[in-house]
Amino acid sequence: MQDIKSKIENFEEELSTLKELLKIDSKKKDIGLLQSKMSATDFWQNQKEASGIIEELKKIKGDVDDWDMLNNKLHELKEFIQIADASYENEMEKEAKKFDENLERLKLKVLFNEKFDDSNAIVEINSGAGGTEACDWASMLFRMYFRWAEEKKFKFSVLDEVRGEEAGIKNITFLIEGLRAYGMLKSERGVHRLVRISPFDANKRRHTSFASVDVLPEIKEDIDIEIKPEDLEIITCRASGAGGQHVNKTDSAVRITHLPTGIVVACQNERSQHQNKQVALRVLKAKLYELKEEDKKKNLEKISGTKQKIEWGSQIRSYVLYPYLLVKDHRTDLENHDAWGVLDGKLDDFMYAYLKRPRC
Repeated sequence: MQDIKSKIENFEEELSTLKELLKIDSKKKDIGLLQSKMSATDFWQNQKEASGIIEELKKIKGDVDDWDMLNNKLHELKEFIQIADASYENEMEKEAKKFDENLERLKLKVLFNEKFDDSNAIVEINSGAGGTEACDWASMLFRMYFRWAEEKKFKFSVLDEVRGEEAGIKNITFLIEGLRAYGMLKSERGVHRLVRISPFDANKRRHTSFASVDVLPEIKEDIDIEIKPEDLEIITCRASGAGGQHVNKTDSAVRITHLPTGIVVACQNERSQHQNKQVALRVLKAKLYELKEEDKKKNLEKISGTKQKIEWGSQIRSYVLYPYLLVKDHRTDLENHDAWGVLDGKLDDFMYAYLKRPRC
């Protein structure tokens, strides 16, 4: 029983540390203020502001509820061990193990501490060189993220899609809406490599395919990004490509080119040109913000005389389906031999390993 007592003491220290890191006391005060706002008679007069308050309350209440649940469980464990004898040791070991697992899940919340980590995520997949083979790989990646979002019960919507000439996807942009969607998915940015026996090769030769994944936060708050109307070239047209099952078949598709930077965004999922234009402008705003942040990093490197590790555009992960099954992340060296499971959306281990990695 002494080992269990020692574990409980460690749990108490770790839970106390997490209380400070997650700012639980401050969040409890914030919950009271937000609930007061929600009880006001004119709360729903501004629906956009009301929705923002509800989302904020949901986010911070989740952290507080998780911490309170563990804190209450810890008190139960401490009380139980005071009256338990050696005959309860196995049961106490099980309870301690379960508590440790829940504590590890709570620790992960501390990893999401960057500005837009709680935001929704805009994901863009582009097939690499290789024609049908690369387009098929892009569609496999798309399905992987769809299954990941489905498992999380996140909302998933395709914004723009261009199908391959024979099969697969040339490029696709989609929005995943859910708490910390960007915080998780930012680990996926980069080039993904597939090795397999090609289903399109009659000689059954091994092929290597590449596709790039870009991930941006959906930026809802006001930020210092100016988009001048005269800098935009806006074209409305019919949904592009072979149609695809995800896109609207009307003439409401919108394509916007930001002339100063050459950035092109499009949306064809909504039912009206106005809706598509608004969604495309949100994507453009996210891309311009990212461009601004990249410029800041480059200037910082010039001033400091140091070169930061650049992961954008580099090969981050390999998926090998032949001659063996293996998925390996080249940034963290994490490996998983359940390659088909990973391609079915089991990505959390790779995402958390990336978030936990030492920062240079």
